[in-house]
Amino acid sequence: MPLLYNNGSWRMVTLKFLRFIVRWCDLINDKIGHGVSWLVLAMVLITIWDVALRYLFKAGSVMVQELEWHFFGINFLIAAGFTLKNNGHVRVDIFYDKIDQKKKAFVDLVGNLLFLIPYCLMVIWMSYPFVANSWSLRECSPDPGGLPARYVIKAVLPSGFFLLLIQGISEAIKNFFVLWGGEEKT
Repeated sequence: MPLLYNNGSWRMVTLKFLRFIVRWCDLINDKIGHGVSWLVLAMVLITIWDVALRYLFKAGSVMVQELEWHFFGINFLIAAGFTLKNNGHVRVDIFYDKIDQKKKAFVDLVGNLLFLIPYCLMVIWMSYPFVANSWSLRECSPDPGGLPARYVIKAVLPSGFFLLLIQGISEAIKNFFVLWGGEEKT
């Protein structure tokens, strides 16, 4: 361990490790975010099909409706980390737009550490019994003609919050670099 303290190399090892975490989290959310973006197209096509069935042919399908909801839920939850990475979440910009980069980094760092990261951890922790129970029962839709594997969509809940959590950690590290390292946030 003493070798890490020579010539400030412990600081370099720490910075390299933090940059590795940022690259890893950003890459995961980029790949997954771009992947699930295709679900929007599928969801639109399924919705058009559902509307056509109901209003043109007077024939609806519970399975098609549930598929719409499932695709929406998957896209919404799984893409939340990607949206955070690309600064796409809704925020109140009354004051935020008028402050400099370091103050923005401070606000974002505090928000990530006090609210986002603990909330993601809580949702992941609290959803575990809900998801585990659904998987153990191999839960299906209670509606006749519904989708057979409801447990799969329920597993998206902790998965989406895990992706949001790792992106929150990445953003917190980036804000830390802006505050104490003078770097620009990427």
